Amino acid sequence: MTPSQDYKVQLEVFEGPLDLLLHLIRTQEIDIYDIPIARITDQYLQYLQMMRDLSINVAGEFLVMAATLIYIKSRMLLPAEPAEPGEEIEDPRKDLVQQLLEHEKFKNAAQLLYARETVELSVWGRGENEFAEDEQELVAASVFDLVKAFHIIMERYKDQIVIEVTRENVTIEDKIAEIRKLLAVRKDFYFSMFFQRKLPRLHLVVTVLALLELVKQREIRIFQKGLFEDIRICAC
Repeated sequence: MTPSQDYKVQLEVFEGPLDLLLHLIRTQEIDIYDIPIARITDQYLQYLQMMRDLSINVAGEFLVMAATLIYIKSRMLLPAEPAEPGEEIEDPRKDLVQQLLEHEKFKNAAQLLYARETVELSVWGRGENEFAEDEQELVAASVFDLVKAFHIIMERYKDQIVIEVTRENVTIEDKIAEIRKLLAVRKDFYFSMFFQRKLPRLHLVVTVLALLELVKQREIRIFQKGLFEDIRICAC
């Protein structure tokens, strides 16, 4: 049993498999009508493994999508059956592309409504913000960006991560309280800060799960300057 096995988060409460596919497509500026299925399938499966490493429960929908991608990939590797005169050869990706377009349309509408609500309620005050001058360069990060950042920074700081000799009791509630206290003082901080403090791996994993919970509760927002850049965490 791994130290983080007691802490499980069900990812579909944050994002679903179509969100992950859209994330992969948009971050790589791929034409949604011409998805390189082999590459996207490999990257999708890599994300599933990263989520398992982070003790995030991979919901059934994610596994169904993985099977669908593998099936489409296998169909595209096989020679296409000859079409009847006047008929077009059906693209195996057609149904998936339609699902993605529909999902993106509703997702964009939901984000627009949330952004309007945020402005109307004036929940984003500048205050004493050490990052204010960089705000124009930032883009909203997703849950998948946070998962990826965790793995990248784990590699970068692996020599600084403390190996635990005895099991230490740490809860998501403890980490949420710690993050809230930090945000009450600083308003903003970078994700890599937790790794620079040389925390045990259990603390790091539970910290990420606490951040996910605060994102779900809309207490925090996460941003990046660019792909694979450090995650900035801000209070709402």
